[in-house]
Amino acid sequence: MEFLWTEDISSEVYKDAIHIRKEVFVKEQHIEPELEIDDLEDQTFHLVGYINSVPSATARIYEKAPHIFKIQRVAVIRDARKTGSGKKLMEELEQYIRSKDAEIMILDSQDQAIPFYEKSGFSVEGEGFMDAGIPHHRMVKKI
Repeated sequence: MEFLWTEDISSEVYKDAIHIRKEVFVKEQHIEPELEIDDLEDQTFHLVGYINSVPSATARIYEKAPHIFKIQRVAVIRDARKTGSGKKLMEELEQYIRSKDAEIMILDSQDQAIPFYEKSGFSVEGEGFMDAGIPHHRMVKKI
C-alpha cells in the first residue's frame, strides 16, 4: 500500500479521501453528507492509502492540543477490507503522529470497530455516546 498525505483540499489526494469517505460513510452507513464533510476539512492532514493506484483507505488527523492528536474519518473501501489495509493505515498514522512528538492519540470509534482499534493498542475511555445516529466510544493510545 502506498500512502500520500495532503493538507490541500483542492488536491487529487483530498478528492480521493472524500470519495472513500462518501462510499463508506454516506452510501454504506447512510450518514448525511453535511455531517461527513465538516468545518475541519481545511485544518486537518488527510491520508490516503492506494492499492495498485486505487484509493482504498483514508483517515485525517489534527493536533487537538499540544502533543495530543485526534484521528478521524478512518475508512477502508469494501474491496480492501480484511486485507490488512486498515492495519497498515493505522501504522502509517501512528508513524506520522510519533514524528510530531505526540504523546497521546485519540479517536472516537464506532462501537462495531472497537476490536479493530484495540488490536492497534487503543483502549476505550469513558461512556459511550451517539454520533450521526451510530454508537461510539472514545479510544486512547499513549505513545
